[in-house]
Order: sequence, then structure tokens, then C-alpha cells
Amino acid sequence: MSILDLKAGSLSLRVSAMGGLILGFWKEDESGPVPLLREAPDDADALSSACYPLVPFGNRVKGNRFDFEEQSYRFSPNTSWDPHYLHGEGWLSQWSVVEQSDNRATMSFSHRGGHTPYIYRATQTFLLADDGLQLTLSVENQGEEALPFGLGWHPFFPMTPKTTLFAPAQRFWTEVEGWLPGEATAIPDDLDFSEPACLPHRWVNNGFEDWSGAAVIAWPERSMQLRLMADPILRHAVLFISDATFDPQFRRDYFCFEPMSHLANGHNLPGFGGLKILQPGQHMSGSIRLRPESLTSIAPIKAVKTAANPILS
Repeated sequence: MSILDLKAGSLSLRVSAMGGLILGFWKEDESGPVPLLREAPDDADALSSACYPLVPFGNRVKGNRFDFEEQSYRFSPNTSWDPHYLHGEGWLSQWSVVEQSDNRATMSFSHRGGHTPYIYRATQTFLLADDGLQLTLSVENQGEEALPFGLGWHPFFPMTPKTTLFAPAQRFWTEVEGWLPGEATAIPDDLDFSEPACLPHRWVNNGFEDWSGAAVIAWPERSMQLRLMADPILRHAVLFISDATFDPQFRRDYFCFEPMSHLANGHNLPGFGGLKILQPGQHMSGSIRLRPESLTSIAPIKAVKTAANPILS
């Protein structure tokens, strides 16, 4: 297992090649290192990490099946606790370190066979600058037929009693049995983050459609906030807040806001829910940026538009 430590100015990052995971992201201030993602031990698996990649797509596919170009495709479960094929292979695979410097690391892995019909190569780059972290994920279709692909990340953010979230979106997806999305509807009042708002004290596992691409997590107790900015390809997200029924160890100490290129169960939605059809040899990529800011010197919160990256090549 390869553990890499990156540093730039007051920021530090710790990553693991097992799962392509982030184990911690900190900003040093006068009181010491402030965690910007949930801290995790070196031997953490993805579910106890700070962040993990979603590739060749995120979340679940209803019935573990989909139809594409007059063919039917099936998945099999890739965990012992969920009946669905979940989040692809990136979070469960050993990645190879391709490049490493003081502030940059690139990892990759290839997948063929197993629980999925997808054959692909994924690459993830971690780039730490003085003012923030950029994550870039790409996936190449290395199979012999076109298929719908997606990507994203599953970060775990620290949650304090006063934590607020800003993440404007247009529509909300209900949850049904099996942790699957139900239907698109209006955003509930207690999950409307078009303005900074506290997180509800209940189970949440829902998708947000047409997210603006900007989010801000603020920790008033720490006089710190983290601004998340995503490429235009990443315009959907999932918000997850656990509970003690699902996880007896849950202490309301973290929540997840997961940028994704597509809707959950996109394989069975019109237009594939934002998934991109990749022909053999084509690839797609996207980036998010995480920038810490002091609450004493904050720029106005706005939906951020970034220059579009090429999606297909």
C-alpha cells in the first residue's frame, strides 16, 4: 500500500493508492492543522476515508441492469452489504502511482471483467497549490463497444453543530427502497441550500439535479470555510447524512456532498441521466477544486462558472 504526502504552503494532503483515496486534507493556522475533509488512518478503507473516486460511474443501477443499443447488460454486487453494483471499481482497487512530486501525484488503474461489462482505464491526479486542491479524474473506454460512462467523487466533510452548506440546485430526487432514487420533485425546505443553511438532523440520501457547480461548507466554530468549484461536466450531486440505524458509530461528525457527472440510475433514465456515451478509445474527464478560506475575509458567495474542459477526445 502506497501512502503519499503532498504539501504546498499551509496546505497538506495525504493519499493512498489503495482505492485512490484521500486520507486527509488540512490547512495549517496559528492553532495547528485544521481538517478540511474527514481525517482517516493510513489503513482506512473507502467507507472510512476522507474521499474516494467514483468510476466508471457513481451510485447504483436499478435492478443491476440496463439496455443500450439493443443489448441488455447486467452487473453483480461488488460489496457484501449492498445488493447493487455500487460506485464502480475505483474505490475498491489498487491504483498505481504514475507520477509524484512535492505537491502533485497521479495514479491509474485498469479494469477488465468481474462485476461489470465495463472495460476501462482510470486516471486520477491530485494537485496541491498554495490556495487549494484540484482533483482530476478521467476514464477511457478500453472495451470493444460503446457504453455510457460517468465519474465523480465521494468526499466526507467534517460536520460541527454550526456547519452550513451552500449548494444551489434545480431539482431533488426522492429515495426509495434499496437506496435508489425515486422521482424528481421540488427541493424540500430543509434541504434547500440556495442560501447557506444548517444540515438537517435526519437521514438524507438524495440526488440534486442541475447543481450550479459551486458549494461552500462553513465551520463557524473554526472560523473556516471550504469553497468547492466543479467543472461544467459535474452538474449533479448527492447529499448523504447517515444515522445511527444505518451506522451505529455515527456521531453527526461528517456528511457527504458528492459531485457527479450524472444522475444516480442514469442508465435507466431518458438521455442516460447525464452519462456520456464513449466509443472505444474515447475518454472523459472532469475536475473539482477545493479552496479553504478564512471566515473573517470571505468573498461573496456566487455560483461559479468554469471554463469547460474537453469531454471527449
